[in-house]
Amino acid sequence: MKQRIFLMVMVLSLACGCHNGQTDGAQPEEITAEMALEGVSNYCHSAYDWSAAEENPELMYVAMGEETDSAYQVVFRSYTGALVHFYVDKASGSTRIVEQVPALGVESDAGTINLSDYLKKN
Repeated sequence: MKQRIFLMVMVLSLACGCHNGQTDGAQPEEITAEMALEGVSNYCHSAYDWSAAEENPELMYVAMGEETDSAYQVVFRSYTGALVHFYVDKASGSTRIVEQVPALGVESDAGTINLSDYLKKN
């Protein structure tokens, strides 16, 4: 339990402390893992209600998943146990969203976002 909380604190501190260094609104040459985590975390904090996690932060989190040559996977866990997988294209920042409810064996496409819309501009 303590290890999980420590991991969440580390992930969130990375997400809050990273920025893409862009000041002119231009798309960076390539998306980094830190940028993928930051952008998805920002999206999740704006799109989902985090009030359920105020007293029990381990109920909800954003964490890095697997990485391929072309994409990062970032996973959001909801307090309901649902998982939302974000597949971030390293070259473009285009992000495909797939929602999964493991308890019901249900998985569905939930749209796309552009990661750069959720990265903090300096």
